[in-house]
Amino acid sequence: MSQSLSVIFMGTPDFAVAGLRGIIESHHNVVAVVTTPDRPAGRGKKLRFSAVKEEALAQGIPLLQPEKLNDKKTTEQLKAFEADVFVVVAFRMLPKVVWKLPQLGTFNLHASLLPHYRGAAPIHWAIINGEKESGLTTFLIDEKIDTGAVLLQESMSIRREETMGELSQRMQEKSGQMIVNTLDVLASGNAEAIPQPKVKNLIPAPKLTRENTRVDWSKNGQEIVNHIHGLNPFPTAWSMLELPDEKLYIKLKKAHFISGRPIQTPGVITIEGQQLSVAVNDGYVYIDELQLPNKKSMDTTALLNGFSFPKKCRFV
Repeated sequence: MSQSLSVIFMGTPDFAVAGLRGIIESHHNVVAVVTTPDRPAGRGKKLRFSAVKEEALAQGIPLLQPEKLNDKKTTEQLKAFEADVFVVVAFRMLPKVVWKLPQLGTFNLHASLLPHYRGAAPIHWAIINGEKESGLTTFLIDEKIDTGAVLLQESMSIRREETMGELSQRMQEKSGQMIVNTLDVLASGNAEAIPQPKVKNLIPAPKLTRENTRVDWSKNGQEIVNHIHGLNPFPTAWSMLELPDEKLYIKLKKAHFISGRPIQTPGVITIEGQQLSVAVNDGYVYIDELQLPNKKSMDTTALLNGFSFPKKCRFV
């Protein structure tokens, strides 16, 4: 067993909790947790704790929630814990004055095989782009985003029709051990930080927006299905349903594609029994789950029992 390291863990959402638990259950010692300040959320605007804060409180671990990371008070608080290493999972960008503090440096767990898919949404974009493989990378943080030297990598296959949520869950299940393995390597003194290769055509993972989450019905069918699954469960792919007298904002959750030669133009909807298909360039995209405005998400069969689509309607 390697030497026990004292760790400050930094993270916010559910995805980060598995990593925190992995360290807690190991022989390493989490001396403090840093997460975002509580924010008002929901209709009542009540303050909501981050998932990482909930876990830290449950485990009785000292907690910091600074508004600013580069002020003197925060850096002094971090120094006082005398941590050997900082571990970051799904947190904000750290100023150099923070990531340079620990003797062994600060490493981040990123949900892609770097250098590809640097950025805010690597899991989403891997599925949107139809990748067959993704994975996890731990790397030492430097001045730029997701560019630091790699410590460990582990690849994972992406399953057919897998959603972002499903792949994210599988990555979470591996993340705790990945972080502990990285800590063990650092503790051994034999860590080899390998600079990321310089690649001409880097594939990015930019922030998701209203514009790039909208379905483009001019694309091929499998590309549209990948787009829908890559945005499930959040922020969700969407399209406008064009009816004779109005347009409705529709969220699309699951779909499958059957190739063929459609006679309709892309976006035109056909209802056959309990199935809803949409014509695309190279066949039909069958919508398996969707959400109407102000309604819960429903599978298409249940939806068609209570919602009637006019004969002439389409997604635009």
